[in-house]
Amino acid sequence: MSRSLPSITLDRHDRAILAILQRNNATPQRLIGEAVNLSAPAVQRRIRRMEEAGVITANVAVVDPARLGPSITIVVEVEVISETAELIDAAKREFAAIPEVQQCYYVTGEADFVLIVVVPTMTAYEALTRRLFFGNNNVKRFRTLVAMDRIKVGLTVPVAE
Repeated sequence: MSRSLPSITLDRHDRAILAILQRNNATPQRLIGEAVNLSAPAVQRRIRRMEEAGVITANVAVVDPARLGPSITIVVEVEVISETAELIDAAKREFAAIPEVQQCYYVTGEADFVLIVVVPTMTAYEALTRRLFFGNNNVKRFRTLVAMDRIKVGLTVPVAE
């Protein structure tokens, strides 16, 4: 059950803070304050308010998978048999629970879902497909696209007014 988040209106200071945090969320609040013309405590209050409202959903380190060892990035288009709300919700939960699935989108068009998957080897991907797709009676087909190079990876959201 999802809880209701408070409504929030973002002003130019909030948007400027978000732009800085998206570039480097370890930026000291004092430096953010100097950049946006606010005191460090005012920046802290605004960040807390945006976290409580769900504007800021996480503070994470972005890791280059290649630095941890071999990795393959794979884009997977998944088509399901039945799009009942119950089965779509079950697929969303299942895809979201898999650590190798970095991103999951419920989309329109020929595919129903697009997944971004990171695995160490093709053998690991094959094992994942057996669990996730071949083992799911509602998956009609899936299409695998192997990334040859990571050109741009990020989750930065434009914050202009």
